Amino acid sequence: MKKINMRSKKEMMVISELEEDKLSQMVSDFIELDCETFQVDELVDHNNRTTYLSLQGILENVSDTETEIHGKILFYWRNMVNNMEPKKLRQWIVNRLRTDEYEASLCKTSWITSSGRPSAFQFTGDYEYIDVMTKERSESETVRVIVDIDFRSQFELARPTTEYQELLNSLPSIFVGTEEKLNGIISLLCSAAKQSLKEKGLHVPPWRKASYMHSKWLSQNCKKISLFAPLCI
Repeated sequence: MKKINMRSKKEMMVISELEEDKLSQMVSDFIELDCETFQVDELVDHNNRTTYLSLQGILENVSDTETEIHGKILFYWRNMVNNMEPKKLRQWIVNRLRTDEYEASLCKTSWITSSGRPSAFQFTGDYEYIDVMTKERSESETVRVIVDIDFRSQFELARPTTEYQELLNSLPSIFVGTEEKLNGIISLLCSAAKQSLKEKGLHVPPWRKASYMHSKWLSQNCKKISLFAPLCI
């Protein structure tokens, strides 16, 4: 009986040690998993912050010409007697800019396809914005400044994440900037839009991809119209 008891006692000790080892391993695994999860969350937050700061860096890099044109447009807007639909408003702004001796034009972009049908990666219709050809005081080359009076709404998403909404809110309603600046904004916002849609379990539609957004302002198929008949305001 004593031998059996001693054996049982030893077996119990071994089982206890095994259970302790198992518990220790479980605790270790939990700690490692928790650390990995924290690191992933921390990385996501870091990436969101990096994107936000990158966007702010682009938006805050404003030339004297951009500031001047933006100020002119706000001045025109404040002195506008009657409200106008967007199309007439763009025409009116072009006229006012040309009156102030800016080389301004209304730009119309459209898609080009060999099959005669619009591609999913191109803008399926016409889009209008304003551009101004000008020279910086410190540069001899002509600079193209793009003006869009309804810029922020072009990047709106259904059910955006908090992070994407923060990026969207930081965009100006009236954009005045170079092609390079616009290209940087499109790259950041389209990448963030893709992440936002994925987190919400939504499909990324073609019209939210960078190539599609580029076609609105940076398409080679762009028709410029410089002059309009005077508009009544």
